[in-house]
Amino acid sequence: MVLVLAIGDLHIPHRAPDLPPKFKSMLVPGKIQHIICTGNLCIKLAIIDCSWLLNFVQVIPWGDLDSLAMVQRQLDVDILVTGHTHQFKAYKHEGGVVINPGSATGAYSSFTYDVNPSFVLMDIDGLRVVVYVYELIDGEVKVDKIDFKKTASVPAH
Repeated sequence: MVLVLAIGDLHIPHRAPDLPPKFKSMLVPGKIQHIICTGNLCIKLAIIDCSWLLNFVQVIPWGDLDSLAMVQRQLDVDILVTGHTHQFKAYKHEGGVVINPGSATGAYSSFTYDVNPSFVLMDIDGLRVVVYVYELIDGEVKVDKIDFKKTASVPAH
């Protein structure tokens, strides 16, 4: 089992002062093995080694399912994590999974000013991934669970 945090579109301090306190109390060190950030941090970071950075792809129009599916095929990945729309989305498409964790701070976007803060935890275990969506709605954290399982491909003889 590997626990992966997908978070992004923070825009701290330009559009939001900080993570919601209820999220900060949940995101404690020690349990999460990997973090995927979709971008737009807007805070000062000291980066010592950038050799791990990948070539990122800008999908236009933002959040377009067909464009995202094309990128997913090109990268040959089972799970594509994307962002920029500030709205949570998770769905199966063409045998893969596309996940947008939304905005962890609830920062407004060019699409909407009405954004519920959200982030995603993925519990990856072999061919199965359980996606836990944490969304702050009316001051309460709501958690939804989405279960995805990849079918094992059998090599042709």
